Amino acid sequence: MKRAEQPPAPRLPREVRVINVGLPLFADALRDQGASVVGVDWRVPAGGDSRLVAALERLLGPKAARIDAANAQALAHLRASPIVRSVERAGSVIEGLGERTLLHCGPPISWDDMIDPLRRSATAAIVAEGWADDIAAAMALVRAGEIEFQPANDHRAVVPMATVIGPSAPVYVVENAHGGTTAFSSINQGAGDAPWFGVNSDAAIERLKLVRDVVGPVLAEALKRHGGIEILDLAAQGIAMADDVHMRIQATTNLLLRDLLPALVRSSHPLVAVAADFLSGNPLTTLNMAMAAAKSLVDAAAGVDGASLVTTMARNGASFGVRLGNRPWIVTEAPPVRSALFRPGFGPENAAPDIGDSAVLELIGLGASIAGNTPAAATFLGGQAEALALTQAMETISAGESDRFRMPYLSNKGSPLGLDVRRMAELSITPGISTGIVHATDGLGQIGAGIARAPLACFVQAALELDERIA
Repeated sequence: MKRAEQPPAPRLPREVRVINVGLPLFADALRDQGASVVGVDWRVPAGGDSRLVAALERLLGPKAARIDAANAQALAHLRASPIVRSVERAGSVIEGLGERTLLHCGPPISWDDMIDPLRRSATAAIVAEGWADDIAAAMALVRAGEIEFQPANDHRAVVPMATVIGPSAPVYVVENAHGGTTAFSSINQGAGDAPWFGVNSDAAIERLKLVRDVVGPVLAEALKRHGGIEILDLAAQGIAMADDVHMRIQATTNLLLRDLLPALVRSSHPLVAVAADFLSGNPLTTLNMAMAAAKSLVDAAAGVDGASLVTTMARNGASFGVRLGNRPWIVTEAPPVRSALFRPGFGPENAAPDIGDSAVLELIGLGASIAGNTPAAATFLGGQAEALALTQAMETISAGESDRFRMPYLSNKGSPLGLDVRRMAELSITPGISTGIVHATDGLGQIGAGIARAPLACFVQAALELDERIA
């Protein structure tokens, strides 16, 4: 019999080329063995939550046209050019700020729930207001129920880190003619012993008085003489000089001081030299200005009904809160700052959770949104590739692109603009937030800085509520 012909022996390929969908661990293992791998970042939509998947099918399907039209209007508001007009006494311009009321960062919170740095800032403000002679007396006033606490955001104001402001505090007044809104922020208190870092020492209280009695009046006079500052135009120039206008804002501050210099040297205030020393030594001067400008933009966008863009994002150290439009707060636990660098002798075990209203900057395309354009951000994230990945992630969850904030390191692309809860809920990707880190318990002030990740739960809940609200 003729022997049956044997099939050819199989040959294994000499070269393996792989497309890996999801599960990046597989791709990493192949790369480690020298294989060529193209990774596709795929994940189960909405984390497999059937209720959320159904809501997203409607929000991205039959309801999408209405939402996208509303988002286009909201994005137009986020592109406006507000002007820092003046510095005024908070109690004279902020509605609802009573004579025994303090405004704090983040969502509503009671004294019992406040973290230690926020309590310290509050007691420093009470003494600076003259309501108590010392910290012990300030604590007694709070425990007696004689001090009212309200979120700054609920009064068209924003404050960075653990800042607390009372009626006598000087605030920037920022006007947004395009949106018909006005917003406020405190004057930045500078580095070292300062209440915004959770310090209530005698030096910290004196810092509040210096800002109120010297820096505020000098800035008020300079702004009046200058005629106002288009702070976001300065911020756009600062980005070209490696600012993210959140964690790093020194170039923008230098540009501001250049513009104000003629008005400052003509000041009639007897302590103008003291104010000049303070301003020249505080690279974060423009942080609060930019925050107030951002607040004026998001408040205008909040007036657009049916948009899916986040218009409030703030933290008080205990809770993290967001709002869509003028809807009620949606709140979850404040996250830790995981991508961080600490000063020598400190670490995550000493750190308070994320705190402050400055995340409003990420809502208009600043801060972590432009991490890939900011070498300083790469230091906190572990390298330039990680910083670029963060910007790309922010692009993925944003509805548009800024035509003001251009990133020269990224081919002059506009920064991601307008965080869309539909995309966050679908992809389980949340915003990064540039932030400082304060000591959790000992009143030692700032101990580091880094990038926090916003918790997903708020955005999922916002998407579900939007689905219920939109017909």
